[in-house]
This record gives sequence, C-alpha cells and structure tokens, in this order.
Amino acid sequence: MAALKFFFWLNLTAILLAGLYVLSMRTKRRPKVGFYGKLGDYDYAHRGLHALAAGIPENSLRAFRLAANNGYGAELDVHLSRDGRLVVMHDENLKRTTGVNANIGAVTAQVLGQLSLEGTKEKIPYLEEVLPLFVGKAPLLIELKTDRGNYVELTRKVTNLLKQYPDLDCMIESFDPRVLRWLKKNRPDIIRGQLSCNYFRDSKKLNKIECFFLTNMMFNFLTKPDFIAYRFEDRDCLAPGLCKKIWRPQMFYWVVRTQDDANRLAEEDDMIIFEGFAAK
Repeated sequence: MAALKFFFWLNLTAILLAGLYVLSMRTKRRPKVGFYGKLGDYDYAHRGLHALAAGIPENSLRAFRLAANNGYGAELDVHLSRDGRLVVMHDENLKRTTGVNANIGAVTAQVLGQLSLEGTKEKIPYLEEVLPLFVGKAPLLIELKTDRGNYVELTRKVTNLLKQYPDLDCMIESFDPRVLRWLKKNRPDIIRGQLSCNYFRDSKKLNKIECFFLTNMMFNFLTKPDFIAYRFEDRDCLAPGLCKKIWRPQMFYWVVRTQDDANRLAEEDDMIIFEGFAAK
C-alpha cells in the first residue's frame, strides 16, 4: 500500500510539473489568415543581403539596401553605444567585423565613425539610417542586443525611433525576455518575438538552470510573444516542437542556408531568416 501511494504521488507530481512546463511556454496563437499582414509575405535576409566576396559586409547599409530592393525583408541587430546611439551590429565586440578589440557599449559614435566593416569602405550604420530604406518596400525584423542590463534604455530608444516611421512594417525580437516583457507592458502594439536556441550547446555565460529556462522558453507566460524564432540547427529540441504543437504560434527559424530547407519549412507554414542564397 505504501508503494502504491508513493507511485500515485510521484505520477501526480510528474503530471503537474509537465503541465506547468507546457503552460510556461504559452504564446499568442498565429492569426488564422497570414501573419499580421505584410509581415508574413516575406523571407528575411539575415543581417541584410550580404556577400563579403562581393564587398558587401553583413549589417551594412549596402546589404540592407539590396535586401529591400530585391523584395526581401531583413533581420538586423541593435546595440547601444556608450553615448546612447543605436548601433547596427551583431557582435557586442568590434574585433571580428572591424579589427578593433572593444565593446560597442564602451565606445562613442565618434570612434565608431572611424571604423570600416570587414576591410570594405562600408561604415557601421545606425538604426535611423536603415529604417528609411524599408519604408514602403519590405518589413524589418529588429533584434535587440541587451548588454550590461540596458534592456529598458535600449528598448525605449528603439520604440521611440520607430514612432517616426509609422508606415514601416516591423517586428522586434530578442533573446532577453525582459525586452518582450517591457514591450508587452509599454508597447503592446509592436509585434514581438522570443529568440531562442539550445543554450546548452554553446553558452558560456549562463549556468545550467538559466540555460534550461531559456532553452525551453519558460518565460513566455510572462511575455506572451507573437512569434518564436528558434535556431534551425536546434529545431529538434523538445521545446520548439511542443510549443508549436500546443500553442500554435508563428515559427521563424534562423539561420536557413539552403533552398531545400526553406522549402521544407514553407510546407509547415514556418518562416525563415536566411543567409548565403537567394531565397525563392
């Protein structure tokens, strides 16, 4: 009898934990028709339509101009500089793309203006330079890169800038759930997405508990994202598949590098952030 009680409570606990796990990743459901108008009609070029061999570096004005002019949306990344400028750059550190070993948050616009991207003549752009390129042409997927706990300042500055472009179709995404929480509270009109991946693979800054919660998107119940953007290589993880099946959000996958993979995702009504080929 004691054994039966033990297994009863063990099973009940497991069921409750499983239920809480599923509830924690709750999202908004994908609209029945399309995905928020024009936003669902595009493939999104990862950091612009770049090709370094042709002298077009990632996250450059030229790469974004090419994306918009060729009928693609674009994904881009935004950091805050030391003096509060909205810098379009993927890495927190400038070494890989400019050769200068310094973090964006530690330098001013005066320093950034002297740097070039990946040995080309292209300069590091600011968000206010990129936005006009897409007005009336294609949507933008803006990723906010929070450094040093600056998510409030960064998110507020980006959303204030977007007010100047009411005709621009755009979304905001971030790995940081605090960005989505701020948007939910202060700018619920902006389409927001939770970026995620298998953090256990390569995260060096997080402990195992943090990796577990973020890999499994367990803050979704607080942020209620409009979409999920998950790393393509990690699509077989439990979390994205379960979230998609139960809560049915719009799924994005990054980074898609072949047309075959793009076609496979399109058959499942998933959207792509692509790189290295011209998506069809």
